[in-house]
This record gives sequence, C-alpha cells and structure tokens, in this order.
Amino acid sequence: MNTKRDYALVMVIGFCVGLLVLLPAKNIGVSVSLLAAVLSAVGFTLFAPIALFVLKTLGKRVPILEQFGKFAAVGTLNTLIDLGILNALMIGTGIVSGVGFSAFKAISFVGGTTNSYFWNKFWTFQNTLPVSLSQYVRFLLFTLVGTGINVGVASVLVNVVGAPSGISATLWANIGAIIAVFVAMMWNFVSYRKIVFKGSVAGPESSTAKN
Repeated sequence: MNTKRDYALVMVIGFCVGLLVLLPAKNIGVSVSLLAAVLSAVGFTLFAPIALFVLKTLGKRVPILEQFGKFAAVGTLNTLIDLGILNALMIGTGIVSGVGFSAFKAISFVGGTTNSYFWNKFWTFQNTLPVSLSQYVRFLLFTLVGTGINVGVASVLVNVVGAPSGISATLWANIGAIIAVFVAMMWNFVSYRKIVFKGSVAGPESSTAKN
C-alpha cells in the first residue's frame, strides 16, 4: 500500500472536483467568481487528503472503510464528471426535463462510468492484472445495471415526481441526478468488489475483498 501515492491521487481528485463543481453551480444560478473558483479548487484539494487520512485511521479497525473511502472519492469525481456533462448539455440545448433529459442523463453517466473503470481498477481495488476483455465485459454488464438504476431513479424523480413547489426545474434536475448517483453507487461498490474485481486486491486490503 503506497500511502504517499494515495494522498497524491486523492489530491488530484479533490482538485478536479473543485473545478467541476462550478459548472452545475453556475447552471442553477449560483454566482461563480474567479475567487470562488480558486477557493473551491484549493478547498477540495486540501479536504480530500484529510478525509482519506481519517478513513485510513478508521480503516485500521475496519479495513473496508479505507477501500470504501477511495471508492467514494472516485465516485465523487464520477458524479462531478456526470453532472458536468449533464449541465453542459442542458445549457447547450435548454432541455431540462422529458425524454431529452433522460438521454442526456444516460450520456453523462457513461462519461462518469468510463472514468470509474480505470480509477477503481487500479486504485480502489488495486487490480494489477492487465485490462482484459472478460473483465471489461463483466464491468460493463454490472455498470449497465447501475446505469439503468441511475437513469431510472433520476427520470422518476424529474419526470414523475416533478420539482416541488419553490424549486426550479433545473435545480430539481440536478437534485434528481445526485440522488440517482448515490443509489447506483451502492450497487456499483458491492458488484465491483464482490464480482468484477474480486480476489485481485493487493496488500493489506486483500482479505477484505473476500469478505
């Protein structure tokens, strides 16, 4: 387990999250100044290693916490890539609901998922085997289920439940997307850990991968 590498990578994630969060924030009407952008990037960059340190410390008693912390960090990055693509498409077209929204959500989720595969394979679950067609197919199959869960939950919240009184359609679209991401994230963690990358975790976490 390379602790210095872990902290360096999580700081990269924090920096990217700090920048990516600005697009959905701007799209829902939050004023984004240069100072706010700098503070966001610096703040998330500093927060990420602190959060990982806490989870590494707790992970000495409950090993799975460190692994889930890494997964959550990657998931946060995936979420912001997802929301960034989604909001870019909404800004570009003006479409914030209906079939168009569902299509945009599917596209944005695929973008986040592509990022997810490489980060989770080589960092979260420390899979040292070369990328193989069989593993990638397994990943895609379980991710497709996660995609269905993600798009389905978001679509129900946006198109069936609808925005509550006092909440704009754009804000509700983002809330629905975030809730959907977290529901799908739990499915992904369990399926990746138990099936896709099972038995391939290196170092002290190897025993937790089989539990």
